[in-house]
Amino acid sequence: MTGMFWNLLLALAWAALSGSFTGMNLLAGFCFGYFALMVLQKQVPALKGYSRRLPRLMAFLFFFIRELVKSNLRVAYDIATPVWHMKPGVIAFPLEARSDMEIMFVSSLISLTPGTLSLDVSDDRRVLFIHAMFLQDEEQLRADLRELERRILKVMR
Repeated sequence: MTGMFWNLLLALAWAALSGSFTGMNLLAGFCFGYFALMVLQKQVPALKGYSRRLPRLMAFLFFFIRELVKSNLRVAYDIATPVWHMKPGVIAFPLEARSDMEIMFVSSLISLTPGTLSLDVSDDRRVLFIHAMFLQDEEQLRADLRELERRILKVMR
């Protein structure tokens, strides 16, 4: 979080020094600031690992958009066809996420994906209860959710 703050501050400083607060100029300042922080992260312990987060975030965004499109198409196909292929159910999904922020992101992104909805978290915060529209293969659903959680945690940690 410290790295992002400094990166935004450097982008604003870039825009202020160049005298242009356009979107492209702020983006250029953000990129230059990112590269500057990448060089400095070996000397400043608070910046350690910051340069790896942006590529992980971009990879996660491409992954999530792909999963979002697949889920939308599956739900749209089920709605458009006369025969319903749904087999709804609720599963208990064991969490690797431990902090409140991690659990919140995992449950929110699961709920954003069509066909799944986060219902509740257990009292010990180790299990997330999820409603799924398509529960034909419970193990495949768990594997997909594990992959989503793994990628989220890779970005956050």
